[in-house]
Amino acid sequence: MRSSGWYLTEDVEDFLARAGGFLQARPAEHVMQLTWAERVRTRGRAAFGRAPVFGVLEEEGQVSGTFYHLPPRSLGLSPLSPAQADSLAARLADLGHSPTSVGADHDTATAFAEAWQRHTGATPKLRDVRVRLYRLGDLTPPDPHPEGRARVLGEGDLGQAVFWCGEFAKAVGEDVTVSAETWPSTRYADKRYTLWETPDGTPVSIAGMNPLLGGQVQVDIVYTPAHLRGHGYAAAVSAEVSRAALAAGAQEVVLFADQANPTSNALYQRLGYRPLSDWSGYDFVPAD
Repeated sequence: MRSSGWYLTEDVEDFLARAGGFLQARPAEHVMQLTWAERVRTRGRAAFGRAPVFGVLEEEGQVSGTFYHLPPRSLGLSPLSPAQADSLAARLADLGHSPTSVGADHDTATAFAEAWQRHTGATPKLRDVRVRLYRLGDLTPPDPHPEGRARVLGEGDLGQAVFWCGEFAKAVGEDVTVSAETWPSTRYADKRYTLWETPDGTPVSIAGMNPLLGGQVQVDIVYTPAHLRGHGYAAAVSAEVSRAALAAGAQEVVLFADQANPTSNALYQRLGYRPLSDWSGYDFVPAD
């Protein structure tokens, strides 16, 4: 290890060599660091436009924190104490970095937002959407089970995947164009998708899961069109994807849910998911 403090690098392999053990020791709380580092590693830096930046906090010879930033996306932080968040804000400000937003567990995001305001004068604005991170305990399939079956989408189903992910993106207000042309550059391209189909073959709900990383799989996305909700389709396809993640060797299965949606939060808890932490995002309004 080098001397204590924040070490920054644009080399994802360097980042993982330094922090991989730290991230994988507690994969649930580092799910976003693991996910985005793997995307950069497999797709290459050029896939995300401006060069990504990764950071490792080393204290007394041990890794104690990390961050990643893929502009224009949010600065993503591992859990940090207020002092650690302040030291990161000071370092980034001194180096001329200008993240437009930050996302992390609520306490860490708030500590950094307040520190960024102190060091730069930027005003933090808490985003309306806040999410809760869940981890699967004992999987409990839905009972009663809706009629129909699960079908895993393959390479020949790109059109189906593009359509459903586009509908999901619109439903959650994500500012992204999902089409056959843009697909390779979206976050949706590295997932495995499962559709729930009614007995006549009509697709009614979709769930995706990210690759196995650090012994963990993140379930992402889950979507049912509004006019088809209330029939148990989301529960069925979520349970099927969760089962598939365990069958693939996942020691932990996690997912995020919008805290403002009591239906989805209750659904995941019925399936056996347990709350781990609440996450928030802040946008920064630069000082005049």
